Amino acid sequence: MPVGEMLRDWRVRRRLTQLQLANRAGVSTRHLSFLETGRATPSREMLLHLAERLDVPLRERNVLLVASGYAPAFPESALDAPPMAAVTAAMRQVLAGHEPYPALVVDRLWNIVDSNAACEMFLAGAKPHLLEPPVNALRLTLHPEGMAPRIANLGEWRAHLLRGLARQVAATGDGDLARLYDELRAYPCDRPEPDVETPGPGQFAVPLRIGHDGRELAFVSTLATFGTPLDVTVSELLIESFFPADAATAQVLRGR
Repeated sequence: MPVGEMLRDWRVRRRLTQLQLANRAGVSTRHLSFLETGRATPSREMLLHLAERLDVPLRERNVLLVASGYAPAFPESALDAPPMAAVTAAMRQVLAGHEPYPALVVDRLWNIVDSNAACEMFLAGAKPHLLEPPVNALRLTLHPEGMAPRIANLGEWRAHLLRGLARQVAATGDGDLARLYDELRAYPCDRPEPDVETPGPGQFAVPLRIGHDGRELAFVSTLATFGTPLDVTVSELLIESFFPADAATAQVLRGR
């Protein structure tokens, strides 16, 4: 796809008119129109400027640059590379500090990069093929041979995860994520899935209710990212931390 069409695609994805994007970027609508139709060639600086205003992921900013004949601007480093030592140290500090509660790190496709020991409770009973690296957190959760049979509110939690993944697909345009969404959506579920998330009495977030050792444990989760990333790998890392949603769950986890 020509770079102009790619820019237009990102603008439409962000639901912006040419005038709105031109105002954000401080350029004329005429110039922006010329860039989108290919009548003008964007400079490297203009591409990065527009990508910033469109909140294009770093991976896709590199795609825009290459499509226009420029070298990628953002490196994509392996986590075991020496420059990433500070990143891995920070992740492990967060994971260890969250004990005795579960926490894990995933990449852009929700493959587990690292986790703490408390996450073992989520793996209990899962079939071996779901635990072969790379372990996908969403597949493990919703697969009928994974965590799904142990999730008491499977319909509610499944709807919550799929809605979040659909928003991620819409925001990034990632084809791999779209295929993962289609796969997960095809998994069987015999529980009703709510069309809209509305809170129940005293509920402030959608809980994960999962059976473990004869008890039902309840969790709420938070998601954290690295601030101001300049590396593609770092920009796509996500730390999910689970907290007890009630006193009984907290007591069980502290007892472990």
